[in-house]
Amino acid sequence: MIAGWGRFPIVVAEALRRQGSRTYCLGVVGHADPRLADVCDEFRWSGLGKFGRAIRYFKRRGVADAVLAGKIHKRFMFQPWFIVRQLPDLPTIRAFIPHFLTRRKDCKDDSLLGVVCNLFQADGIRIGSPTDYAPELLVREGQLTRRGPSSAQLKDVRFGWEIAKEMGRLDVGQSVAVKNQAVLAVEAVEGTDACIRRAGSLCRAGGFAVVKVAKPQQDARFDVPTVGLQTLETMVAAGARVLAIEADETIVLDQPELVEFANRNKLIVVALKGPPEETTLASGVEAGPDERIH
Repeated sequence: MIAGWGRFPIVVAEALRRQGSRTYCLGVVGHADPRLADVCDEFRWSGLGKFGRAIRYFKRRGVADAVLAGKIHKRFMFQPWFIVRQLPDLPTIRAFIPHFLTRRKDCKDDSLLGVVCNLFQADGIRIGSPTDYAPELLVREGQLTRRGPSSAQLKDVRFGWEIAKEMGRLDVGQSVAVKNQAVLAVEAVEGTDACIRRAGSLCRAGGFAVVKVAKPQQDARFDVPTVGLQTLETMVAAGARVLAIEADETIVLDQPELVEFANRNKLIVVALKGPPEETTLASGVEAGPDERIH
């Protein structure tokens, strides 16, 4: 496993351990959680410019299947001399010359992560989807919280859903913040939490909706939309009220704790298979125990 930022890599490593897999993990410097060393059979740090070294590390240990888990903060790409600071090895330089030096190819998330997958697969290491090992993390359709969205909030979700899907198609981001069917903020390289905080700074009245969906061309090997407790904590601080995510396409970390926090803070969380109609959910009322997902 190559581990980036967040709790997701730990959850995947725990799932692999329960399944009896032997797990070798390379944690991306400045991103990965050091606690991965307690969950994996072997853990080492690796720089983002060391994919050649990473391939050799896995091949020496007989690894044939690998996963990418966790977020890579793309902001580092816009720091002075970022290429030099990464000290890339020769395979990495060769692979990314069209993106960072000659500029013949773009630097979209799908483009860059696709190059990483191709590098490993060219050496016989298959990159799979982390949800293959922890499918229970993909949220099912339904209303997660006690309270559902009102008719006006559903209109915002429906409006935001179409915008978010289009942003995903363009590989810009997966999340948008909406109030009164107007876009407050769109996620780009800053990530979902920063997008939510920016929306809060622009909508001091609060009460806005956050919509997070998979890209129409979503590659399950990487960048699967993920929400966790930190997402909801950011929403509370920013004044957001509704979180709408895509069912069967979104990873929800620590769902029982997330739902309890949402209910305690009067947030609304729903998982939908598509843009909702106004009658999709019980508008603004509490769902019965058989109508909620836990």
